[in-house]
Amino acid sequence: MNDTELYYEDLDLGDEIGPVGRVVTDEQVLEYVTISREGPGASRFTSAEVAKSEGLPNPIVPGAMNIAIMSQLITGWSPTVTLRKLDCVFRGLVPHNKPLTLKGLITDKDIVDGTPRLECDVTMENEEGTPLVIGKATVIVPMREG
Repeated sequence: MNDTELYYEDLDLGDEIGPVGRVVTDEQVLEYVTISREGPGASRFTSAEVAKSEGLPNPIVPGAMNIAIMSQLITGWSPTVTLRKLDCVFRGLVPHNKPLTLKGLITDKDIVDGTPRLECDVTMENEEGTPLVIGKATVIVPMREG
């Protein structure tokens, strides 16, 4: 997590979030599916054999786990930032053990009902720069006192 406190006045349209590099390991996916509703059994998320039987090249990262990773981009940006909403669209399969890049861009800045709010586009890309997950985040940031 970044320790830099960000405030509404510090941020402008076009400001970037990240980039942040990430690799999702086999172990992380197994831990995730073990504690989620998926359970610990073999699936397209944990088994190459099952993934291939479903027409996939290799095991993939579960969609809900991808959303959690995308949310970490925002929540790790600053301790003063609050993620209000995140909508994601899956454009490609997210593989295990491959470099990913997460980044964002502020696309709107407004005060809505007295609350300072940002809209941000966020993406998860593979090492070739192909977007695998794209999203729109609504973020709340405080204003400076006085």
